[in-house]
Amino acid sequence: MPGDRRDCAARKMRTPMSAPIAFAPSLRPAPRPWRPAAAVQASAALHAAGAAALVLVPGVWPWVLGGFVANHAALAVAGLLPRSRALGANLTRLPAAAARRKEVALTFDDGPDPEVTPRVLDRLDETGMRATFFLIGERSALHPALVREIVRRGHAVENHGHRHSTAFAFYGLGRMRRDVEAAQAAIADAAGVAPVFFRAPFGIRSPLLDPALARCGLHYASWTRRGFDTVARKPERVLERLARGAAAGDIYLLHDGIAARARAGEAPALAVLPALGARLAGLGLRSVTLRAACAGDDGA
Repeated sequence: MPGDRRDCAARKMRTPMSAPIAFAPSLRPAPRPWRPAAAVQASAALHAAGAAALVLVPGVWPWVLGGFVANHAALAVAGLLPRSRALGANLTRLPAAAARRKEVALTFDDGPDPEVTPRVLDRLDETGMRATFFLIGERSALHPALVREIVRRGHAVENHGHRHSTAFAFYGLGRMRRDVEAAQAAIADAAGVAPVFFRAPFGIRSPLLDPALARCGLHYASWTRRGFDTVARKPERVLERLARGAAAGDIYLLHDGIAARARAGEAPALAVLPALGARLAGLGLRSVTLRAACAGDDGA
């Protein structure tokens, strides 16, 4: 594949978005300036001050070391909290305009899966819901026809990393950037449209992630409610976690990947979707893609 096709900037005209979103200047996946979050700026300032103190007063090293350890511990805790904004912007709920339209967003992680994803798509057709699929790059390259089918049925595909490694949050900046860009290329090549959102594998976020996302013009998104369907054995418990207190603007997390199927025998999402669709409809709520909700457009 030519190098320029792997360049995130080269894909900016392939995403049909015409309106800005509420929390960022544009959904177009073109490189954008990166400004460190306040916590990251404070961390950098602390390290600079500590280094200066060691030069001027070497005897204070225990205090400096303690400060560094406490700082890294705080950043680690922030990264373990999927809905935290300490490390950068994080879409945990839909914009206010989408909530006023009584919209919610149903999202799926870890696909595409050749056994589960087609059945999820059928359930979505039956309920009339639109969804957002956060896809793994490697799996998208293995099943490009399935990625295209997701888009053909009116849903959106987004970036969930290339390998979905358990070590993703511990990657260095270069390796993290390469993983994000490889997934971006694989998903865009399969779908014919570039992702504009990113969700970290396992929801664990690194302080080094935001520069990689800015390079690809990606926006970070997590969720409002999760069903824990990769660990729950009873679909009714998954449904209750998602539907309890459901409200306009919610972002829901389910899985169509191998983890859900392997641990529960059959992906709980398949049993949950009809009942969840009925609950949402009863509340007058409508499931749309993240792109539609943020762009003020009903399309994907």
